[in-house]
Amino acid sequence: MTTDNDVPGRVVDAAIELGEKSSWEAVRLHDVAAAVGITLDEVRRYFREKEDVVDAWFDRADRAMLEEAETHDFLDLTPRQRLHRLIMTWLGALAPHRKVTRQMIYGKLEPGHFHIQIPGLMRISRTVQWMREAAHRDATYVRRALEETGITTIYVTTFFYWMNDDSAGSAGSSRFLDGCLAIAERLDRTVYSFRRGAAGRMSAKTEAERVPGRSTDKPAA
Repeated sequence: MTTDNDVPGRVVDAAIELGEKSSWEAVRLHDVAAAVGITLDEVRRYFREKEDVVDAWFDRADRAMLEEAETHDFLDLTPRQRLHRLIMTWLGALAPHRKVTRQMIYGKLEPGHFHIQIPGLMRISRTVQWMREAAHRDATYVRRALEETGITTIYVTTFFYWMNDDSAGSAGSSRFLDGCLAIAERLDRTVYSFRRGAAGRMSAKTEAERVPGRSTDKPAA
């Protein structure tokens, strides 16, 4: 929701609408300025380049996701359900303009666009960090790193699936995401159980080596 005094919001809205009429590639900031009724220099005060408008568009999805995390029943959900709701809320914020969103992403992936691809990777990382915070994920060290990698993979994979999903209410994306999260949940339990078992065996071996007569090593011949 934008207001008359929300110049950045009006710029983003105008850019998206122009993209819907033609394509995102065809959108020019001078046309956006004219549509909003401001000068090009006023646009520059808020957006250094067109890619900043893309970033602001995805910021809206981040904001919707964090607002969803504040709803009264959110913390009653299981960890898997929280991530599912957050990711689908993020995608839902972009759904009214799926075509333009898809064009934005494909534009970033064009060969040679390293100047926008690297910041794009940083933006994914930032969104995932907020997603973990919103879901109240508190893993540390190795488990945190594995969790971040898993969530990033699921989020990005689901995003690409969603971009071409024409099912009602993105139901196909929701099912796809749920399947990905179920697999990740099973892998997490397996890895965690393995690490706990390995730590227990190491602790037992160390204790045995400390106590005379309980060494696990065979005596030398």
